[in-house]
Amino acid sequence: MMYLILGLVLFLGLHSVRILNDDWRTRTRARLGEKTWKGVYSVLSIIGFGLIVWGFGLARQQPVQLWSPPTAMRHLASLLTLISFVLLVAAYVPGNGIKARVHHPMVLGVIFWSLAHLLSNGNHIHLVLFGSFFIWALFDLRAAWRRDRRAGTRYPGGTAGATGVTVAFGVGTWIAMALWLHGLLIGVRPFG
Repeated sequence: MMYLILGLVLFLGLHSVRILNDDWRTRTRARLGEKTWKGVYSVLSIIGFGLIVWGFGLARQQPVQLWSPPTAMRHLASLLTLISFVLLVAAYVPGNGIKARVHHPMVLGVIFWSLAHLLSNGNHIHLVLFGSFFIWALFDLRAAWRRDRRAGTRYPGGTAGATGVTVAFGVGTWIAMALWLHGLLIGVRPFG
């Protein structure tokens, strides 16, 4: 569990700099230069993510069941993860209507993804991992909304074509993850 927590502190800590002190981040980025900032940030993020994956794998060997979620939570989790995949894709497809409406689809996707896993798993490892991401994403979304208000940010409208591509790619990626990749990468098959 120690490596999981260390990874979460490093990964989410790095991703919280903008939440906690956006001005410091801007100054430091300017002082170091864009490439150096991104390089250091990326390397530390990869290390943190690696620790999360490794720590999660180790911690799964000795789970402590805190509650037993009803079977219906698996169905709800499937729906929430489907929505999260569409939102994650919306963060990257230019000109889609989803991003135009929700403004921060990546963070909303993390909220839906982590909530789905919290509802459908009842052990302490999942609570630590997905609870951390859920809480972080709520704070990050609030900070992003504040930045938008302060800057007067306006998001351009989306097109039907880009939105359709976003939904299709999100659903396709969700199907691939649910039917094959989740079992291959995580060792758990959501649909048996």
